[in-house]
Amino acid sequence: MTSRTRDSQRAARSAQERRNASRTPAIYRGPGAEAYAERPLPQQVNTRRPLPWRLFSGLLAASLIGILAVFFSADVFYVRNIGVSDLEYLSDSEIFALSGIAGVHIFWVDPAEVRRNLMQSPSVADAQVSVGWGAPMVQISVQEREPAVVWEQAGIRTWVDVQGRVMRERSERDDLLRIAADTLMDGPPGGMVSRDVVTGALQIQELRPELTELRFHPDYGLGFTDPQGWQVWLGVGGDMREKLDIYAGLIADLQRRGTIPRAVYVINPDRPWISTF
Repeated sequence: MTSRTRDSQRAARSAQERRNASRTPAIYRGPGAEAYAERPLPQQVNTRRPLPWRLFSGLLAASLIGILAVFFSADVFYVRNIGVSDLEYLSDSEIFALSGIAGVHIFWVDPAEVRRNLMQSPSVADAQVSVGWGAPMVQISVQEREPAVVWEQAGIRTWVDVQGRVMRERSERDDLLRIAADTLMDGPPGGMVSRDVVTGALQIQELRPELTELRFHPDYGLGFTDPQGWQVWLGVGGDMREKLDIYAGLIADLQRRGTIPRAVYVINPDRPWISTF
């Protein structure tokens, strides 16, 4: 076989291969071809059936309803007692009553509202409220008002703090200065005593510690009975040292003259005056 013949055969085979590569695959068109074409392709079968999403959401909703039912039906989640600290005069039961949360569900306890309720008491200066899951679930720390003097009027004794706020007398305090108010007074307006009255009374107590009781008159202010028998009226305010010095000078002058006063009035330090028998 010549080389030309071999080249011719190779060229023919190459041309045939190109024609085969570009030819569209043949499709069987014989009997039953249509039925075969409509048959679905086989798919992989999942033997594990998935949980329907509606069933899952229903189970979740039922669980939440059950949890809420427990929270709102179990007595343990209702406030039956509280923890109270830093009390000296008030009692735990008083704080519980003032808080306004007895029998309230713990979900509805608002610490800010509880504090506002407690601050309504004149005996409470401040309060801190916390809510948690411990026992008890509500903890309250109370800062009580400290009494400065005892105010007595018409046989009723109350405490008054340095700001003049009147509160219930909680115990016997012999160390507190007692102020006996004129029985004709209507009482401290709005549950308050003027700060000038309290300030003046505390200054008198500091300057004359032997005085354990003062009187209060709506016109003459604070006063006391001198050991020698006459009445002394000093008004109110923070200038009691000056007034007591003026009073001492007046008494020294009266004694030199042999005059016994019935009352000495140093309400205005610029215009003191006396009344005699």
